Amino acid sequence: MRNIYIETIAPLLRGLTFDGEKGSISIFEDGSKKVGAAFNKIRSEEMLLLYLKEIKNCHLLNQKQLVEKIISSTIDQFKDYIEKYKQKPKIVILENSGIFYLGESYDDAISVKNNFEDISKSIKIKSEPQECIEKKNSKIITDNSCNRSLEESCNDGKSNRNKIVKDKIAVVTGGAQGFGESIVRELTKSECLVFIADINVKGARKLAEELNIKYKRTRALAIKVDVTNEDSVRKMIYEIIKKAGGIDIFISNAGVLQAGSVKEMEFSEFAFVNKVNYFGYFLCVKHTSKVMALQNIPSKKYFTDIIQINSKSGLKGSNKNSAYAGSKFGSLGLTQSFALELIDDNIKVNSICPGNFFEGPLWSDPDKGLFVQYLRTGKVPGAKTIEDVKRFYESKVPMKRGCTGEDVIKAIYYLVDQKYETGQAIPVTGGQVMLK
Repeated sequence: MRNIYIETIAPLLRGLTFDGEKGSISIFEDGSKKVGAAFNKIRSEEMLLLYLKEIKNCHLLNQKQLVEKIISSTIDQFKDYIEKYKQKPKIVILENSGIFYLGESYDDAISVKNNFEDISKSIKIKSEPQECIEKKNSKIITDNSCNRSLEESCNDGKSNRNKIVKDKIAVVTGGAQGFGESIVRELTKSECLVFIADINVKGARKLAEELNIKYKRTRALAIKVDVTNEDSVRKMIYEIIKKAGGIDIFISNAGVLQAGSVKEMEFSEFAFVNKVNYFGYFLCVKHTSKVMALQNIPSKKYFTDIIQINSKSGLKGSNKNSAYAGSKFGSLGLTQSFALELIDDNIKVNSICPGNFFEGPLWSDPDKGLFVQYLRTGKVPGAKTIEDVKRFYESKVPMKRGCTGEDVIKAIYYLVDQKYETGQAIPVTGGQVMLK
């Protein structure tokens, strides 16, 4: 069951701790009994702790009025705390609901949570400076700083673009395979916390586990979503803010393709493609943008990004592929319209239009991949084998190869870093589609 206090306060806390690029990660733990015990055990004036009370007579307010009250009350109490103690709280207790644990990274916040029983010993405002508190508070933090130094020293002059997403919170729908998986791998390499959102939650969990073991810290979390179902999307967003506090980068990547002649395609097939690619994009933006808008309220300077992974077929029609191309053309209309509306909340909305990812399952799956579909539908004249189809499509690319996840991630970094661009469709096609 969703809690209006949690879904409002979590993004606000990320916004209130904004450092110019991103805010603190917060992990919410349910439990009204634990709240009471915690507050009775320790005194807020001695701890990095903020106690937020629920709004009085809230039953007299409609939902919009209640949200406005929660926003103003939270901001006022947080600012009063900062003015009094000259630093940010590590723990925020929400009356009758639970506790937010805050940290610069996910593992930092987990450490605060795990050490809560000893927090009166490890976090004292009056006797220790903040930098010493963090070192004592978590062995993970100390180890991470060493790991980061080692990792950064091994980059051999890599571009500083990796720092663009460091410690930001990203969501990648359809992140368990294909382009999505490639994007997840690149973002985690750059120390971004990534939610792998997929209907194939088993695959998402497997990928998250692999990446967290590889980097020896939490960089990926799996979460289930069906982007065609609004309740599923709403639940995903709520779970994300409970687990991390907000969203900085939302990559709408989930998509399907059903090739076939307009003369023969069933309406159910056409509708399904649009339900995922077009309506799914709308649903994700609808619920993500609310979180991002809340993050921006405290400073009015918190830029966030919604990036749709479109296709070159969104820029140019595709023979015997009308369902897919139509859904992608339509999605660019959504991108431009969302961009015009959401810039008031410092939310940038852009699309990336990749060329063909030949090595991914969308193309290469032996049973349902596009190479097989195009061979069966006769889309490539004279093609007798899958290799014939592949060579045909490679020959159409001036770069003579398909697009890769690394090609796409460079465009993502550009969009996140660029604060003066929104509503754009950026081609990453190897020259196959050139803008006029």
